[in-house]
Amino acid sequence: MTTEGNRRIRVKICGLTRAIDVCAAVEAGADALGFVFYPASPRAVTVAQARALARDVPPFVSIVALFVDPSVAEVAAVLDALPMALLQFHGQETPEFCRQFHRPYLKAFPARSQAMLAQALVRYPDACGWLVDTPTVQHGGSGEPFDWTVLPPPEARTRPLVLAGGLTADNVAEAIARVRPWAVDVSSGVESEKGIKDRGKIEQFLAAVRKAENGLAASH
Repeated sequence: MTTEGNRRIRVKICGLTRAIDVCAAVEAGADALGFVFYPASPRAVTVAQARALARDVPPFVSIVALFVDPSVAEVAAVLDALPMALLQFHGQETPEFCRQFHRPYLKAFPARSQAMLAQALVRYPDACGWLVDTPTVQHGGSGEPFDWTVLPPPEARTRPLVLAGGLTADNVAEAIARVRPWAVDVSSGVESEKGIKDRGKIEQFLAAVRKAENGLAASH
C-alpha cells in the first residue's frame, strides 16, 4: 500500500512518558501515541504509568504499545490495561508470536541492507504495517537517520510502510517526498531530552508533515 490516492501522512509520536506530552501531541494533531514497554529504554513506562497516560487520549487517536522480545504474559498485561492498543514489535519476535494475540500489529525492522530488509518483510505478511528504523543496539530511538534507498519502492510494498529513524522537522519533508510512506514515527526528534518531549518541536514536526503533504498533492 502506498500513499497514492491518499495524501494524508499519518504521524506517530513515540516514547511518551508524561501527561503534558500526551496532550501536546494530541493538540498538535498526532494520529498515534507510542508507549514503550521495554525496560532497557530511557523512554520506558510501566503498565500503571501507561494506564494513567491513556486517560488523556481522546477518541480516534490510537495508542501503540511497543515491545522488544516480550513474554506472552507481558503483552497480555499491557492489553489488559490498554485493551485497544495496537501492538508494535521491535525484537526477534516470530510471525507466530506476533499474531497469537489476535490484534493488529506493526513489525519493526532495522534497515541494514536492501536484501536483508526485503527478506525480512515477506516473513510478516499479516502485519498491519511494516516499520523500518535505523539499526541500533537499543532498538530505535537513536536519533540517526538511515539510507532511505534500501526501502522497497511504493509499487513493491504489500503493506503500509511506517518510516522511523532520525526524523525531525528539518528532514521529514524530504523523507516523505523521497520515501512516500504511509506514516512517519518520531521520538528523539521532538525531545528536549530522552523521554521528555518538547511542545514546540512536536508542533514544528506536524507542521512540516502537513507542508510535505501539500507538496505531494501539488506534484500530481
